[in-house]
Amino acid sequence: MKPIITASECASESAGPRPPVLLDVRWQLGGPHGRPGYEAGHIPGAVFVDLDAELAGPAGSGGRHPLPDPEEFGAVMRRAGVSRDTPVVVYDGGQGWAAARAWWLLRWTGHEDVRVLDGGLAAWKGELQTETPTPAEGDFRPVPGALPLLDADGAAVLARSGLLLDARAAERYRGDVEPIDRVGGHIPGAVSAPTSENAGDDGRFLPAESLAARFEKLGADRAPEVGVYCGSGVSAAHEVLALAIAGIPAALYAGSWSEWSGDGSRPVEKGPDPQ
Repeated sequence: MKPIITASECASESAGPRPPVLLDVRWQLGGPHGRPGYEAGHIPGAVFVDLDAELAGPAGSGGRHPLPDPEEFGAVMRRAGVSRDTPVVVYDGGQGWAAARAWWLLRWTGHEDVRVLDGGLAAWKGELQTETPTPAEGDFRPVPGALPLLDADGAAVLARSGLLLDARAAERYRGDVEPIDRVGGHIPGAVSAPTSENAGDDGRFLPAESLAARFEKLGADRAPEVGVYCGSGVSAAHEVLALAIAGIPAALYAGSWSEWSGDGSRPVEKGPDPQ
C-alpha cells in the first residue's frame, strides 16, 4: 500500500463509506506544544496524539525518544479509535517528522493500513473544527516486529555490512555543531543523508522516482540492507517513509544519535565522509 495520501484523497475517503481514523500529531523539536494548535483548529474528527508523551517512552539511556511500551501505545491508539481493520491517516503541521513517527510505530506494531497526509495540515483545503471528538474505542492490539528495528550494536554492524544513513543535518553529521546531544559527529561508516532532502519547500515528498534516484546515488540499490538513524529516532522515521515511497525497505535505529553519543564507550567519527 502507498504509505502517503494526498489531501484531496483524504477528504474523499473521509466522506466515503470507510472513513479513516485521523490522528493529529503536531510536534516540533524545541517548539511549542502541539495541543494548543490542535484545539485552535484540526481536520474534522482528528484525535490529538502527543509525540513526547504517547509516541515515546521516558528519555534516558535509550535516547531522547525511545520507543514507547507497546501495550501503552496500543491503549493510546484504541482510545483514538484505531482498530485492526480500520484505515488510519496521520498528519502533523507539515514537516512530516511526527506523522512519520506515528506511521512507523503503527506499522511496526502490525497495523497494515496507515498513511501519512502528504504536506500535513498545510495541504488540507477543507474546513477545520475546534471540537474534540470522542471516538468509539478501537480494538487494535500491537504486535511488534512487522518492520525492521536496529539497536546500537545492530547499527554498528550495518554501517559496515550494508548502508546506514544519517538523517540529521549535514553539519551535525560532520560534527561542526551539536546543539542537543553530548558530542557531535556520526556513527563510523554511516553516510550523510539529511531528511530535508526528501521533500520540497511545501513539505510534500518528492516523487517516488526522484527519491529512488537520490537513494541510489547513496548506494541503497547496492546495499544488502539499509538502516536509518537521526538524533532521536523521529526524523529517521521520515527517511524510512521516504525510502518506502521509493520502494526500498529500511530498518530504523530508534535510539539514534542520542543513545549512541550518550554511551562514552562507542566510537565517534567526524568530517564529511564515512570512515
